[in-house]
Amino acid sequence: MAGTLVRFTNAVRNHKGFLAVSCNNSQIAFFSTPPAGTPPPQTKTTFGPLADEDRIFTNLYGKHDWRLKGALKRGDWYKTKEILLKGADWIINEIKTSGLRGRGGAGFPSGMKWSFMNKPGDGRPKYLVVNADEGEPGTCKDREIMRHDPHKLVEGCLIAGKAMGAKAAYIYIRGEFYNEASNMQVAIAEAYQAGLLGKNACGSGYDFDVFMHRGAGAYICGEETALIESIEGKQGKPRLKPPFPADVGVFGCPTTVTNVETVAVAPVSTI
Repeated sequence: MAGTLVRFTNAVRNHKGFLAVSCNNSQIAFFSTPPAGTPPPQTKTTFGPLADEDRIFTNLYGKHDWRLKGALKRGDWYKTKEILLKGADWIINEIKTSGLRGRGGAGFPSGMKWSFMNKPGDGRPKYLVVNADEGEPGTCKDREIMRHDPHKLVEGCLIAGKAMGAKAAYIYIRGEFYNEASNMQVAIAEAYQAGLLGKNACGSGYDFDVFMHRGAGAYICGEETALIESIEGKQGKPRLKPPFPADVGVFGCPTTVTNVETVAVAPVSTI
């Protein structure tokens, strides 16, 4: 019997087609076409209330080019200039209308959170911090976005930054995420080279920079104030609240800390 199972397994691995096994396990036949009466294979295109075309992240399995050329073909950086020119209030209203909530676990309404930063300044620069220190056991959604769809995050940083009136974004990546950090760095460099970031980003008149900061593997830096301390070059220890980051964050300036996925879906939420 063991020999039969071994031969059966090898047969399946080495042949393509439909398999038929007779009553005595010594006769095996393969067919290149399905037997009569077999229903045709069906491709699933709807998933509950969502259709296949509703997918936001189209390269999570890494089957396509994740660099700028491939990202543009998949719809990234689409009408980004138009979105920026519509202004911060319009972007925040669109985020509120979309119903987008924080994808880091708390589920706080993103439009409301971003609006805390959209107020008259006091001369201090504002910052966006993207929490990519994905350290919870079994949690791996953000690393797939950064590895296979990094331009969605870069574009999202630009739009979220405009909504908050931010000067720059810091993407804080978990120290163990080497491949993800490498891809993000390439995507950021490509965006600068194409004029999508930096001075006059996307030709919109808005100046915005994106920096990447590598963590050192400390689990506690997943907490927003400990993460801010780490960016500043200090030990990753949580701060007492208040003051909250929206008032005193990175380098003592107003800061919003948000999740990778939340920022990455911002461009789609405003179209």
